[in-house]
Amino acid sequence: MPELPEVETTRRGIEPWASGRRITRLVVRNRRLRWPVPRELAARVAGATIDAIGRRAKYLLLRTSAGTLIVHLGMSGSLRVLPAGSRPQAHDHFDLELDSGHCLRFNDPRRFGSLLFTRGDPLAHPLLAALGPEPLSADFDDERLWRRARGRRAAIKTFIMDARTVAGVGNIYASEALFRAGIRPGLAAGRVSRARMLALAAAIRTVLAAAVGAGGTTLRNYVDAAGLPGHFRPRLWVYERAGAPCRKCRTPIRQVVLGQRSSYWCPRCQR
Repeated sequence: MPELPEVETTRRGIEPWASGRRITRLVVRNRRLRWPVPRELAARVAGATIDAIGRRAKYLLLRTSAGTLIVHLGMSGSLRVLPAGSRPQAHDHFDLELDSGHCLRFNDPRRFGSLLFTRGDPLAHPLLAALGPEPLSADFDDERLWRRARGRRAAIKTFIMDARTVAGVGNIYASEALFRAGIRPGLAAGRVSRARMLALAAAIRTVLAAAVGAGGTTLRNYVDAAGLPGHFRPRLWVYERAGAPCRKCRTPIRQVVLGQRSSYWCPRCQR
């Protein structure tokens, strides 16, 4: 599932091609995504100029002169830059055609992605309004993270994956950050000491920044705007390495299900 590094990589990949360009046409081949693509959307955005391309958590924000397109890649989606008119392949659900002769093409085999639109402030949209701070921004306050965890019985991994706590920390990078901080994923959030919580906040920043620098992690479907896979997978310490020796201590990595998600950890390095 594309997480924050993959979405940020996509944003950086499409920005040089789309920012400042005029939308000539929106071609929707399949409206049945996670939420139906609005039928009137093509008419609303035709002729609009893309002023900026931003990101909030795992959402791409294409700010245009008509309003903001909100794109989510879902569990298996990608947004690629291709020549407009290129023959569509299976699961190519929409094209945003640009006056440059290129298009942004959305492919999503599982159809959990989405294309929505708002004329107002996108950060006030119901999908975005309650999100916590961006982990790679100055708004991500270590002390706030520790204070928010006080008295919480939820597992620390579940806690940091809650988008209301911090925006965009998904399953892969939560497991990796907890390993770097030496905290087992099932420990109650309220039992994590202040010092260890500060170490966890630093680990979250470090692993996300490193993953962005590597173009994200490709496990199965993910490709960037140029159709290339991410290169962070060889640098994963624990994720999807159940039974393999820990890269630090050689203890076999364990797997446990927390919050209906697989979690990976080293029983010796993480306490």
